[in-house]
Amino acid sequence: MSGRLLQSTVVTGGMTLLSRITGLVRDMVFAGLIGAGAGIAADAFYVAFRIPNFLRRIFGEGAFSQAFVPVFTEHKLRDSREQLQDFVNQLAGRFGLILLAVTVVGILAAPLIVYALAPGFSGEKFDLTVSMLRITFPYILFISLVAMAAGILNTYGKFGVAAFTPVLLNLCLIGAAAGLAPHFDRPVMALAWGVFLAGLVQLLFQLPFLARLQLLPRPRLTRGHEGVAKVFRLMLPGIFGVSVAQINTLVNTLLASFLITGSVSWLYYSDRLMEFPLGVFGIALATVILPSLSHQHSHGDRSEFSNLLDWALRWVFLIGVPATAALILLAGPLLATFFHFGAFTGHDVRMSAQALIAFSAGLLGFILVKVLAPGFYARQDTRTPVRIGMIAMGVNIVLSLALVFVLRHTGLALAISLAAFVNAAMLYRLLRREGIYVPGGGWRKFHLQVLAATTAMVVLLLWGTGDLDSWLAARAAARVLHLSALVVGGALVYVVVLFALGVRPRQLLHRPAGEV
Repeated sequence: MSGRLLQSTVVTGGMTLLSRITGLVRDMVFAGLIGAGAGIAADAFYVAFRIPNFLRRIFGEGAFSQAFVPVFTEHKLRDSREQLQDFVNQLAGRFGLILLAVTVVGILAAPLIVYALAPGFSGEKFDLTVSMLRITFPYILFISLVAMAAGILNTYGKFGVAAFTPVLLNLCLIGAAAGLAPHFDRPVMALAWGVFLAGLVQLLFQLPFLARLQLLPRPRLTRGHEGVAKVFRLMLPGIFGVSVAQINTLVNTLLASFLITGSVSWLYYSDRLMEFPLGVFGIALATVILPSLSHQHSHGDRSEFSNLLDWALRWVFLIGVPATAALILLAGPLLATFFHFGAFTGHDVRMSAQALIAFSAGLLGFILVKVLAPGFYARQDTRTPVRIGMIAMGVNIVLSLALVFVLRHTGLALAISLAAFVNAAMLYRLLRREGIYVPGGGWRKFHLQVLAATTAMVVLLLWGTGDLDSWLAARAAARVLHLSALVVGGALVYVVVLFALGVRPRQLLHRPAGEV
């Protein structure tokens, strides 16, 4: 088990890293093509892309996946191959019909959706956003079916396939920006068509892998399947609970639409960089442990269930603490290196850096939520995270309204970060109180080792970073070399100090409960 878990996390993290790298290239192309604060195109596209992306995380990798994987795992352990295929067929039919209805309504109601979620948009900016939303909305249909396929593949241990799939989104969008944009009167419209195409390509990519498992869905609409009803019963409350971060993002998009042009884009670019470590590590770890936790719950092994959570949480602190410090210190250099060219100005870098620092402060909270929530979902408890998520969402809204007047777009980012820690703290408290999670030994020493190593890394970064003006004035190649040296040097210092303080790789392997 220990080797498989770590190997699966590494494979998933590696594929996700490839996805984030291509996503970074995609955003660099976007920055050069449409910039941030200079015109209406950037804000319009990011709102049109964010709305179906938000729904994707609800219907796709959010509430649906968290409800589907435990139920599918239960049927996989209990049912025959024919019964399992019937479950997949009926779920695909019912889920696909719901998604089709949502897509049609979304296309028809696009003006109302934009008005509700970006009420500060008007005139040409409003019309452009509506036009692009109608093109991007079918993405939710394709990508949610992709999430269902990914849930099946992950349950069978095929983590790499599902983790690689988002790379196709980035490649399609890069191709649209580079190949299609010159042929449009409004180049940004090419990006909307790129989103549409990407959803279809990702779905077609996963179908052969499902066929190899002999679980290619053949949609049916027969009523009365107990497993299908259970998935939707678990999914409904999870729509709010698991997607709190996305609801918070939409609330902030609404508020940012009233700020100066560029605010939505500054939040987008900073959020994208913050999500780099979150996606590579946090989501990868959560993806791997959910099927394992579901398996242990189905077998009634409470001790091993707790042990799995403990292993995951140690990795959260091992990666999350130094990543938080590095993102805060390197916010300006990162943005200058990756985005300061074309239409993305030095002012855009400064404004985005302020938001990135605020987002980075909550990185540990975001990762903790990703790892702690599966402790409930694996037990088919979606109601508890809902209650906690609604409280966290309320905290975000109150803080956003309070901070936006003082800190503008930076206040919106800070509100999301603080709400993430509230969410994580409440999830942790309930897992402990109900005896679901019992911490293993050595946590205090481990915390001190991580903090000491992070402090050494911070000293190096403070010494070598310099001021933002020098980064903005430097040539692109010089920025890349300087940033690479800081990242590699900081990582080496962190690892060396950890090793000097007694942390060894074997200590970070998952061991079955009771094993010494």
